[in-house]
Amino acid sequence: MTALQRITKELQDIADNPPGQCSAGPVGNDLFHCRATIMGPRNSPYEGGLFDVAIDFPKDYPFKPPHIKFTTPIYHMNINTQGGICLDILHSKWSPGISLSKVLVVIGALMNDPNPAHGLREDLRQEYLRDKASYIRNARKWTQMYASN
Repeated sequence: MTALQRITKELQDIADNPPGQCSAGPVGNDLFHCRATIMGPRNSPYEGGLFDVAIDFPKDYPFKPPHIKFTTPIYHMNINTQGGICLDILHSKWSPGISLSKVLVVIGALMNDPNPAHGLREDLRQEYLRDKASYIRNARKWTQMYASN
């Protein structure tokens, strides 16, 4: 199966059976460049927000992971200011058996459950560890400013 066939199948699977609170589709006619929207998980500081992510598939997908980054600003210790995500399945733990649908679900789970052991933003990691209530307030504030309609 070629990369294009695999991407087509995965996008159709997402359209037919959306994973959790996510949607995804191509940007224009180029299936190698997609966009997904993730709804902020319930009972998280991101609840009520809509977060856009850019997805760029390499030509040798699924043997290499897609490049995924948030385009909506988000206050999260595991997501840097450029939208890059610290998530092992997008890097060292990638496997061709992982689908885009699974990746989107895991990103949603990360939004709900930050990982202080692998913080990309040290200031936010420290705030989370020292004053979790402040971190949650700030994450809610950013969600209202940047991810609400």
